Amino acid sequence: MAFFHQLQQQTEQERHQLLAAPIINKAVSGTISKEEYIAFLEQAYHHVKHTVPLLMAAGARIPEEKEWLRNALAEYIEEELGHQEWILNDLAVCGVDKERVRHDAPAFETELMVAYAYDVINRVNPLGFFGMVHVLEGTSVTTADRAADGIQEALSLPDEAFSYLRSHGALDQDHVQFFESLMNKINEPAEQQLIIRCAKQFYRLYGDIFCSLTEQPEKTLA
Repeated sequence: MAFFHQLQQQTEQERHQLLAAPIINKAVSGTISKEEYIAFLEQAYHHVKHTVPLLMAAGARIPEEKEWLRNALAEYIEEELGHQEWILNDLAVCGVDKERVRHDAPAFETELMVAYAYDVINRVNPLGFFGMVHVLEGTSVTTADRAADGIQEALSLPDEAFSYLRSHGALDQDHVQFFESLMNKINEPAEQQLIIRCAKQFYRLYGDIFCSLTEQPEKTLA
């Protein structure tokens, strides 16, 4: 079995647990509140703004014998530049002061996921970061467009409030295919197990962010 399919198969339980988060059901079913959508966008900003720095950090630590993987990370960087600004623009359309969000602290759950991503890259192995890529891009493909439809129907917001969700629903289809081709080149069993383990961790961490949005959507670190 190709490694990408192993990765999907061995993280299936964690994926289902993440997708069971109440905020996702509320978005897809059109029962989400505007405050909850804003809370989602705010936390998305606070982790998406780290995507390019994380990609750079991982690329810098990739060993020379995996130069092909460093080149792939460079392609990812080009694709991901500026996406955090799309989120801020969506927030502005929702009536939120985007400069306040830019300078706010993230929720604890968001900060924890970002911190773990940096830690995996710097302390363990930069290949572990691909566990995060698998989780974020796979979740976008699965839910982004349906969530945007449900949220827009519930809140009657204009199309301009959904640039982040709608772009990632379509854009990440290509990203997942690219990611699949990369993962199928990872042949070392230890590296494969590392990526699987990290993906399981990121599913849990990302799921904690989603769950926090309906429990205490206003919660941020002081």
